[in-house]
Amino acid sequence: MSSKSHIAVVTSSPEITDDFTRELGAFYEIEFFRNGIFLVNDIRNAGKRFDLIISDAEPGENGGIYLKKALQSETIHPVVPFVLLVAQLTNEIKVACLKERIAELARKPVSFTQLKTRITYLLEHWNEHPEVGHDDQKSAKYKARWDKRLFDIIFSAFALIVLSPLFLLVAIALLIESKGKGGVFYFSYRIGTGFQKFKFWKFRSMYPDADKRLKELKHLNQYASPGMGQLNADNEEPERLMKRCKECEEKNIPCQQPRYTDKGMVCGKLYNEVKEAAFIKIKDDPRITRVGRIIRNTSIDELPQLWNVLTGDMSIVGNRPLPVYEAEKLSVDNFAKRFLAPAGITGKWQVEKRGRGEMSEEERLNLDNQYADESSLVNDLKLILKTIPALFQKENV
Repeated sequence: MSSKSHIAVVTSSPEITDDFTRELGAFYEIEFFRNGIFLVNDIRNAGKRFDLIISDAEPGENGGIYLKKALQSETIHPVVPFVLLVAQLTNEIKVACLKERIAELARKPVSFTQLKTRITYLLEHWNEHPEVGHDDQKSAKYKARWDKRLFDIIFSAFALIVLSPLFLLVAIALLIESKGKGGVFYFSYRIGTGFQKFKFWKFRSMYPDADKRLKELKHLNQYASPGMGQLNADNEEPERLMKRCKECEEKNIPCQQPRYTDKGMVCGKLYNEVKEAAFIKIKDDPRITRVGRIIRNTSIDELPQLWNVLTGDMSIVGNRPLPVYEAEKLSVDNFAKRFLAPAGITGKWQVEKRGRGEMSEEERLNLDNQYADESSLVNDLKLILKTIPALFQKENV
């Protein structure tokens, strides 16, 4: 018996068959099928089982999504990771695939280095996936380890009681400064573990119209590199993105890296040069009030999240939950692993990088992924101890 994982690849393309054999044949036991009917027949009649299934059929009524549903409708095959190869990655395709719980989307032409990384990850962690052993009606919500959850409840309840006088002082200061306008607390919807959405609470540190002013301040984004922020800055795509890159122009071939936005197709290669950062942090943000700047620099504004911890939306230690518009940019990216870890008040990047304005977006995301791999109660306690001195490192964002 082979110790290699058994993978089914459904494709009618000789080129894809040759590419998979050449690039991945040494790592996996790959079996090819011309279409989904042949795969289903072999599963039914020969009792074959696979560790992962890849389909080259485009999403649609008779495409890759239909094949996945057919395999599970009659429970003829255990639930395993299902990967779709697609020519275009539109919002409609993303929504349809998320709804049907497609494990991964890979855009053609396939980057086999990235695909191998994702396949390896899916095979190693599939038993942790919420779809395994659950029907469509059951919740996919992350459930924390019992020791971590017990610690979170005790810690947050105790902290809320002890810090209640500070809560009162902050509330009075905010009300006096704003003359009663805007309220004391602020909430926004955030995406946490497993892409679960919840209300994320903070002390209000900005003027009431802060969200409306965000668009005009994008050019100050601390995570943006030169050229970033041009895309959608005026709610329209730069004209040059609609053209082919130099390489495709020279070969006189269609765009090989198409990317689809609200305005239509743009060149993916050019898009990456001017794309918006997934995170937004503005240095010396003019939207912040005087009291708000004090409670931000001391992280007091984060204390209402202890309520999120007590109710189970968050943990004391974890990856920061993201605004919806930020999270959706990472949902099909290699950084999506960060969402397998609990959402937290403090974490690796806050402790290790706080006060370093030069921290890149990729550096922060790598730390989030690293926490997802190393999460444990012992590591959480170490991060909590490191958080205390980190609070006194000024971060003027």
